[in-house]
Amino acid sequence: MRENIVVFGLSSNVELTAEICEHLDLKPGKIDVKHFADGEILIEPLESVRGKHVYIVQSTSTPVSETYMEVLIAIDACKRASAKEITVVMPYFGYARQDRKARARQPISAKLMANLLETAGADRVVTIDLHAPQIQGFFDIPTDDLTAVAMIGQYYRKKGFDQDIVVVSPDHGGATRARKLADTIPNSSIAIIDKRRTKPNVAEAMNLIGEVDGKIAIVIDDMVDTAGSLMGGINVLYEKGAKEVYCACTHGILSGPAVERIANSDIKELLITNTISLSEEAKSVSKIKQISVAYMLAKCIEAIQDHTPVSTLFDLFND
Repeated sequence: MRENIVVFGLSSNVELTAEICEHLDLKPGKIDVKHFADGEILIEPLESVRGKHVYIVQSTSTPVSETYMEVLIAIDACKRASAKEITVVMPYFGYARQDRKARARQPISAKLMANLLETAGADRVVTIDLHAPQIQGFFDIPTDDLTAVAMIGQYYRKKGFDQDIVVVSPDHGGATRARKLADTIPNSSIAIIDKRRTKPNVAEAMNLIGEVDGKIAIVIDDMVDTAGSLMGGINVLYEKGAKEVYCACTHGILSGPAVERIANSDIKELLITNTISLSEEAKSVSKIKQISVAYMLAKCIEAIQDHTPVSTLFDLFND
């Protein structure tokens, strides 16, 4: 099985790719990623992919459009080099927030990205915690939307909290995610912050549905971008009597003032995964903790190769 696959890591996930390959007992595929002075991108695999199953690992994080172009060009290069099958492993799927027309004349860019990946020649997409699970329906090829919730639940169980736990969704849309995390943490309840978003990256926390008084609150979301709305939610929780507030998300985008806001906030800890590489600034903040999705992605690749169910992966984090 191992000799028939090649795992390439593009510019945004070099370290994660190396870790995935370590779990698979493989060496990362050799690939050359060049950016010309005018921004044009050239990608060349430096080893044969003829007749092989190619996995291209790349989160489309900052700069989002540039990292997408790398993926599309890498797919085209492998397709023209006679790869048998191409799977895009995109831990963080950029443009996922544009999944509907919230106002007149808005694009549905998440659908456009799905079309581009298919047109370029992708045969399968693997991602983690899509902003909205229904984005899978934008694809006409197999799509595996994994989740880091089981890993996050395992992390908090090992902390051995001796206080009552309440898992908090920062908005109505994340209530299902909060319930799934609460199901992995014994004797925990859920609460929902009633949040109104006035424009992109700006949200006003309104009310709290549920009880947090005297409890340890764990706020769970799929991503943290500028952390503005997160800070508003944290303030509401403390005002309502939460004893401590922890935060967790799958994708630590951490744009603009996010790292500074987190460092200066009253949260005990922000837990993120390595779907997006941390900046040096973020690494220096003791409140930001990172766990790895490499083992889960390696097991997903094994499941795809062995034609076994991907759903059993989440049982790996039940201890």
